[in-house]
Amino acid sequence: MNKNKKIILWIAIVAPAVLVIGCQQQAKMLADAKLRKKAEQLAQKCIIVDTHQDVPYRLLKKMEDISKRTEGGEFDYPRARKGGLNVVFMAVYIPAEYEKEGGAKALADKIIDMTEGFAETWPDKFVMARSVADAKEQFGDSKISIAMGIENGSAIEGNLDNLKYFYDRGIRYITLVHSKNNHICDSSYDEGPKWNGLSPFGAEVVSQMNRLGILIDVSHVSDKTFYQIIELSKAPVVATHSSCRYFTPGWERNMDDEMIKLLAKKGGVIQITFGSKFVNEQINRESANRKKHILEYIEANNLQGDEKDKYTKEYEKKNPIGDADISDVVANIDHVVKLVGIEHVGLGSDFEGVGGKLPDGLKDVSCYPNLIYELMKKGYTEKDIKKICSGNFFRVWSDAERTALKLQSTK
Repeated sequence: MNKNKKIILWIAIVAPAVLVIGCQQQAKMLADAKLRKKAEQLAQKCIIVDTHQDVPYRLLKKMEDISKRTEGGEFDYPRARKGGLNVVFMAVYIPAEYEKEGGAKALADKIIDMTEGFAETWPDKFVMARSVADAKEQFGDSKISIAMGIENGSAIEGNLDNLKYFYDRGIRYITLVHSKNNHICDSSYDEGPKWNGLSPFGAEVVSQMNRLGILIDVSHVSDKTFYQIIELSKAPVVATHSSCRYFTPGWERNMDDEMIKLLAKKGGVIQITFGSKFVNEQINRESANRKKHILEYIEANNLQGDEKDKYTKEYEKKNPIGDADISDVVANIDHVVKLVGIEHVGLGSDFEGVGGKLPDGLKDVSCYPNLIYELMKKGYTEKDIKKICSGNFFRVWSDAERTALKLQSTK
């Protein structure tokens, strides 16, 4: 076959196939771009609630002007607006050592003062929200609504009257415990139980929180504590920043399938957190191994203070474990939906609270459209996404408000 005939044959057979493939790829790219655009529009159209960010504690360590784009951190106003964030629960985080050292309530007051100061300093950008009605009414302008939750009930300091005090200060959920057992209940992180669940005082705390309309946050609690809370609480409860133990077997900090089923049965919601070790089994395992080595080395060499911090930072830098992917977060959301339905899952990123160990595609508050895009790719509808972004959590928050009114009307 001469050269001209080969060219003619290629044009007749191969070229059309190449053209078809090229057109298919182009069509796919256009469809993908269209879907991304739709995700960005939906992020601005629907209310996005993030139930746990540690912005105040970050700013306690280094104050920055979050009304502008900051050099570091995962939250500031410009990025939040770009991401479509409308309501953020800022954590009033109380480190575990305050349980023994004292001063937990004073620290909570200091952080609440700081958080309220955001709205006072930048009233054109931030506004406080104390109810579902506030959050919904404030939607639609350029301001970001700030709500507050206490992370670690040590701030109650054994006094039930402090619950009313903190409610009046604007606290709308309390994470009952953090990394160590406290006077309220056992922690999922501590080495052993102190109460085998709730303490006697902790049972009173659950009852009083119901009566006041403060949401009970079961993130960080031990499994036994969770089951006792579910049995006692007259209102639905929330896990403000947890993910699925299905993807991190044996790790009590996340919720297993039976817990998620019971949470849903009682009307509650799990707000999926983004931290890499929360959503990816391999990273979770490697993170645990690295932590074990660091703790053993620190103990064996009696490192204290700056020496301990220096060794930890250097070892982590020399032994990186990588990050999860946004698809891991989607898988956690999808798992909950398949397990208990679309009505019992939401978003609780834990931005500023996981030391920057965040999935690719979800590095800061500008990235919510990426998550919406990935959900839409999996077939989630606009109605579904609105439920995930805020509808489900608003329902639980409203239920807590209604339960409180009912309890307050009875003696």
